[in-house]
Amino acid sequence: MDTILKYFTLTGKQKQQFEQIGNLYPEWNAKINVISRKDIDNLWVNHILHSLAIAKFINPVTGTTFLDMGTGGGFPGIPLAIMWPECKLHLIDRIGKKIKVAQDIAQQIGLDNVTFQHGDIGECRNTYDFVVSRAVMRLDELLPLIKKNVSRTSRNAYPNGLICLKGGDLSSELHGIKNPVIEEPLNRYFDEPFFETKKLIYVQI
Repeated sequence: MDTILKYFTLTGKQKQQFEQIGNLYPEWNAKINVISRKDIDNLWVNHILHSLAIAKFINPVTGTTFLDMGTGGGFPGIPLAIMWPECKLHLIDRIGKKIKVAQDIAQQIGLDNVTFQHGDIGECRNTYDFVVSRAVMRLDELLPLIKKNVSRTSRNAYPNGLICLKGGDLSSELHGIKNPVIEEPLNRYFDEPFFETKKLIYVQI
């Protein structure tokens, strides 16, 4: 929790919800491998804080909608839903047991601004202001899949688009993208060593 408070000011309810997920994910992970067993000890930095990099990049207006594509056990969607109670997030993943974990955790901590879908992105036909994801696939492969899910009416400081958390050298993935792109190194936001090679990529759609 101290890791989050180092970078964000939280309400009492948000603190309680983050504390709860800090306990619930290790409990679930003992039953279902939602996060790598070796990585569960790094839950706060590598998963919760990493997800919240998106909240450093954008401060969405009330009512902004997000699609978390390939959410796995709920990242970045659940930490962002805690951070933005006035926004709505729809979390989708192909793996049913992971969606079940995310759904259970959301229910246990009283998140009422999230919905869930077990399925492929092709089965999601609604539109949202932004699509978010954490290293699901190459950007040049991801963009054509999610274009149909991005609303054409923008209401935030950044036009609608994709916000993606990635790592390493992304030059080959970005090479063929003609849309406007912003590439933000995450060590600009956070000083933990984990973030030295991590980036946030925003693509306007």
